[in-house]
Amino acid sequence: MDELIIDKIITVEDIDTRDLYGVRNANINRIKSKFPLLKIANRGNRIRLSGDPRQMEEFETKLEELIEYANRYGHVSPEVVDQVFDSRPLSARPAVPGKKDEAAGGTDEDIILYGNGGNIIRARTPNQRKLVEAYRKNDLLFATGPAGSGKTYTAIALAVRALKNREVKKIILTRPAVEAGEKLGFLPGDMREKLDPYLQPLYDALRDMVAPTKLEEYMDTGVIQIAPLAYMRGRTLDHAFVILDEAQNATLSQMKMFLTRMGSNAKFIVTGDATQIDLARKEDSGLLKTVDMLEPIEGIAVVRMDNCDIIRHNLVKYIVGAFENDRNDS
Repeated sequence: MDELIIDKIITVEDIDTRDLYGVRNANINRIKSKFPLLKIANRGNRIRLSGDPRQMEEFETKLEELIEYANRYGHVSPEVVDQVFDSRPLSARPAVPGKKDEAAGGTDEDIILYGNGGNIIRARTPNQRKLVEAYRKNDLLFATGPAGSGKTYTAIALAVRALKNREVKKIILTRPAVEAGEKLGFLPGDMREKLDPYLQPLYDALRDMVAPTKLEEYMDTGVIQIAPLAYMRGRTLDHAFVILDEAQNATLSQMKMFLTRMGSNAKFIVTGDATQIDLARKEDSGLLKTVDMLEPIEGIAVVRMDNCDIIRHNLVKYIVGAFENDRNDS
């Protein structure tokens, strides 16, 4: 009896298909040659398979390995295709020159994800590690601390990892647009263009972690959404990873509004620096008041970062310390 012939469509994610397919389809053509019992057609990020089910299963397994390799080392070449599809174990493959080994500069447990170009994104300080560990055990986290302590960057890395692992369906990033008084209508452009000046740090982090074409696709389809805090009102955020950044500029009523948007299978991280309040009256900030109220509740964690977590230029921690001393002396 003839072997069963079946069809399957695979949607390629987490990698730019131009890198995967190679120049003039060199990589994908090389892959096709290794599966004589399959008809393989690629278009955009969709690969259609038709033929022997056993080869189809092997193809899908090897493709996942190839994407993993690409995310780890930042490149795909015909030689890498041979390494992956000729059944050499991933762990036995040589590291790419110039790339750090996973264990270099930290342990495997510190790695959050592999960003663009195989860049290893890891928790680099004790309190960043606390944030990663707290994420595993809690659905709502507060991360407070000075500029440069990595609280926002670490939160976004956790969000991107959750999206890649299909733990959530979307990422929502929000900030209080204090400079515009939460009234952005007078600014030119659509909502995204109005918010861009206030959200560049979030974009910078995303660009480190998501391929440019994939990031644009996520933004266009709403998988990654960016909105001012005022526009969270009335929403229920299910199956989402939601980050409220610069929360020191949110009032107590805004904090309550935001936190009560939390839907089923949602993860919320709130980040802020109580020393950088931009509100007209600093006492209107609701961040620390909210932390004090909610910290005792099970399922909520608070991670307090300090100057030791600052990983920008070495001078930054001294600058922060000098301003703190000046404030305490005044």
